[in-house]
Amino acid sequence: MKVRQLGRIGPSVSAIGLGCMPMSGTYGSSDDAAAIATIHRALDLGVNLLDTADGYGAGHNEELVGRAIRGRRDEVVLATKFGVVLNEQRRPAGINGRPEYVRQACEASLRRLGVEVIDLYQQHRVDPETPIEETVGALSELVAEGKVRFIGLSEALEPDIRRAAAVHPISSLQSEYSLLERGVEGGILDTCEELGIGFLPFAPLVRGLLAGSLTPDLELDAEDWRAGGRFPRVSPEHLPANAQLAVVVEEIAAARQASPAQVALAWLLAQRPWIVPIPGTKRVAYVEDNARAPELELSAAELGRLDALAAEVQGERYGAENRVPNWVSPPLAR
Repeated sequence: MKVRQLGRIGPSVSAIGLGCMPMSGTYGSSDDAAAIATIHRALDLGVNLLDTADGYGAGHNEELVGRAIRGRRDEVVLATKFGVVLNEQRRPAGINGRPEYVRQACEASLRRLGVEVIDLYQQHRVDPETPIEETVGALSELVAEGKVRFIGLSEALEPDIRRAAAVHPISSLQSEYSLLERGVEGGILDTCEELGIGFLPFAPLVRGLLAGSLTPDLELDAEDWRAGGRFPRVSPEHLPANAQLAVVVEEIAAARQASPAQVALAWLLAQRPWIVPIPGTKRVAYVEDNARAPELELSAAELGRLDALAAEVQGERYGAENRVPNWVSPPLAR
């Protein structure tokens, strides 16, 4: 597995990470034993960056990851997130970046993960009611105490990134980025490059669309978040049209004897040397497929053909029901 430096002062990580969110019921039913087997297979392949959050499964995901890495902690760059507050129905209800909450959330994550230190602790969303300087100040105290090694942000916009970096070095920014979602290009990626911040694209396969696993005729579990209106680009209204864009990815993959997922991830890897995609999956087969993406180098013609797809995508990035109150970061593209 090739490795990349995550930010100017961040850790060295595998060129492809593993997003663990789907292991806690986000995309339909999940099985803990199968999820743990998936994490173990990722580690066997050299995929060492595991990304979770305290809000995934209301803590279940952190507990699951903690069980999976027991006895293998030294093989893992462990990333988790805080800040999204859940209601009694375990649905996002707000954002909290207050210093006292940062410490409380960190202690809870350490317990669930069963570790003494979090390698990369990320603010899941910026709290509009709390100056980011105060949030990052609390994070820097956790670094000084040895409970956190590196600090990251998620879905932050340029002004907040700069204000945060003025308090403490920021190792990474996590936001949606893929062939069909390009809102971070230009200002945000340029800011990351200027400040020496690595970038973690989530949903790099557009929730299975670019991998070929989500097709218009696929019957989704009722609990699958993609079945509702949370992600309009893969909703029944827009999925047929956007699936036609995925055909281009499939054609390039067939010509290169690669998988569509490998092509979509290789495109991301070609954008900047400090980009580390974190495709989420709960299946061993997909981890094995994704792990081969860094071996694929696309030609200039292939990259150009793929670049053009975003102009034709249909649907918004998020549906109204997937936005929480005070969600400070607006959709980064339409």
